Amino acid sequence: MTKNFRILEPLGKPNFIIFSSPHSGSNYADWFLDQTSLDMQSIRSSEDAFVGDIFESAPFFGSYLIESLIPRAILDLNRSRNDLDPRIIANYQTKNINSRVASGLGIIPRVVGNGQNIYTKKLHLSEVQYRIDNYYNPYHQRLSSLLRSLKENFGCAVLVDCHSMPSEALKYKKNKFQRLPDIILGDRFGMSCDTRIVDFLQSVFEDEGFRVSRNIPFSGGYITQLYGRPAKNIHSVQIEISRALYMNEKKIQKNQNFKN
Repeated sequence: MTKNFRILEPLGKPNFIIFSSPHSGSNYADWFLDQTSLDMQSIRSSEDAFVGDIFESAPFFGSYLIESLIPRAILDLNRSRNDLDPRIIANYQTKNINSRVASGLGIIPRVVGNGQNIYTKKLHLSEVQYRIDNYYNPYHQRLSSLLRSLKENFGCAVLVDCHSMPSEALKYKKNKFQRLPDIILGDRFGMSCDTRIVDFLQSVFEDEGFRVSRNIPFSGGYITQLYGRPAKNIHSVQIEISRALYMNEKKIQKNQNFKN
């Protein structure tokens, strides 16, 4: 356990799989709360709440679990360290703004999940750099180190990046009679993970009665893209779980279907 993330190590015979939960942190520092006028319910709308709890049993099956304790509203680990937003950082300018940053979802998010602005005033670049140095870099350094170690020991490594999706995000289906997915597996359309691994994950979920789709609308974020190198036997796949399955989305509370 560290101050900003926790690692649960394999129990018993280890395997080559790491489960990562970069968005389920809920340790909101007082200095951050002093910077926003939003209430806690609004701030927490960006969380992948309880995802770390869902995968907490991974070590019992020989896998690692690494979970950020820092909330996504403070810093988004699933972004490039270069995804800086000039609209929230004072005296910072850049022409290289991608769609994520433009929508307010850079490495330091400008908005929360429901689209509300987080901050009452701009941040100093030194504040942003502090978060990157103390929250972002240590997490990615540890994750990268674990993947290298597994590759050396087993000849391959698999990263399962774990997320949750609000049910509103699933309403992209136009056919109202088509059943919406419970699980979306993202492998960057085959670029980040061997198809056989994704096939296996899909069959496991479907055998348990879940509806599974691939890559639409979530094909895998920065972590999936960064670490997935199938040609080098390092594979990365993103799992998105519908929050409606296990929690009351408005109250951010586990529902009766949640099982530890």
